[in-house]
This record gives sequence, structure tokens and C-alpha cells, in this order.
Amino acid sequence: MTKIAIHTPAAPAAIGPYSQAIKAGNTVYLSGQLGLIPETGTLPEGITAQTKQAFDNIAAIAQEAGGSMNHIVKVTILLADLADFAKVNAIMESRFEKPYPARATYQVAALPKAALVEIEAVLVLP
Repeated sequence: MTKIAIHTPAAPAAIGPYSQAIKAGNTVYLSGQLGLIPETGTLPEGITAQTKQAFDNIAAIAQEAGGSMNHIVKVTILLADLADFAKVNAIMESRFEKPYPARATYQVAALPKAALVEIEAVLVLP
């Protein structure tokens, strides 16, 4: 199996020893994305802005891999506060078409850079 690293400057650079995404066959595994603004490396204020930016980052990486949000089959969402679930849910609904991807959502004790949300995804290319 060949692994191909995917990288785009349209999403934040990895902040550790990992790739933005890895393509293996027709499957692309996207690393967790914070709501970091790629140009500045800063987090916007609030769960809504961070979630929208995290999905923007995911879309940019998916595009670089040759896919789109419509190719995503699985999403994992990590929240600093599960009370934000409804807000994140509404944003996710606006970013995907039916059938929606499979999803798991967890509350975690903390996220890098004190982020409020981190989202990872798996997409399958045609």
C-alpha cells in the first residue's frame, strides 16, 4: 500500500509530527482540524466561528486530495463543551448534503491551543 501525504496552504500547517491528510488507495484520512485561520494561525472567537473555520479547513484539504465535502463518509467531532452540540450540529447540517456522513461526537477535557472544537474526517474518492 502506498501512502501519499496531502498538504495545502489553504489549511493550517500541522502543529506536530503528522500530515494534514494521508491518501491510501481511494480513501483519504484527514487529521483533526481546529478552527485555525490558515493565514494567521489564530483561532476566531466562539464555537460558531471555530466550527465554520474547521469545516473550511476540511473542505480545503478534501479539495487538495481531489475530493469535496460530498465525498466525506465519516466525521469525528471533539468538543470542549458538549453544550455546544446543537450549534455544531446546525453548522454541520449546512455543510453537507444528504445522506449525511456517519459521525461520532465526544466531549474532551481540552484541545490544542485551547480550541473549542476539533473535527476529523474520512473521505472516499470515486
